[in-house]
Amino acid sequence: MQIRQAWPDDASAVAGVYVRSWQAAFAGLVPQHYLDAMDPSREDSGWKTRIAETQWPTSGVLVAETEVGIVGFAGFSPSQETPAVAEIGTLYAMPEVWGTGIGKQLMLATLTTLGQADYTQATLWVLEGNERARRFYEAAGWRADGAAVEDTTGGAALNKLRYRRPLG
Repeated sequence: MQIRQAWPDDASAVAGVYVRSWQAAFAGLVPQHYLDAMDPSREDSGWKTRIAETQWPTSGVLVAETEVGIVGFAGFSPSQETPAVAEIGTLYAMPEVWGTGIGKQLMLATLTTLGQADYTQATLWVLEGNERARRFYEAAGWRADGAAVEDTTGGAALNKLRYRRPLG
């Protein structure tokens, strides 16, 4: 497996990972009608734009690629609240590779990239009810910092918690 910077040509694969991961990870949390309606072809152009507009290394998308193709990705940028703090906005992997260490390697590569971009802290948001993701982040040194927001994805009121960790 290799982890590398994403390029616009990777957008279709990233969109596929995004949709498959959401449909598996958020089943029972996000309304099923919303998950069922997700379609990689509708996500493709948004990912192509996002990847093309990155300002490496302060923002970007990393992909985890194996012999079968892109199986995971992480996206990051300066925090909306504090630009000196990085925010990991996305970290998703195909359900078939959950528990194999690919997510851990992707997280480590992302944290290394953020450190090289001179960020000293990073944040991310996680659904309060997503116990699997919370365990993953906590094992990687992330801790809830007390901030919470309501997310209404798919029409449901979902609580998101902000996690934070130092870099370096």
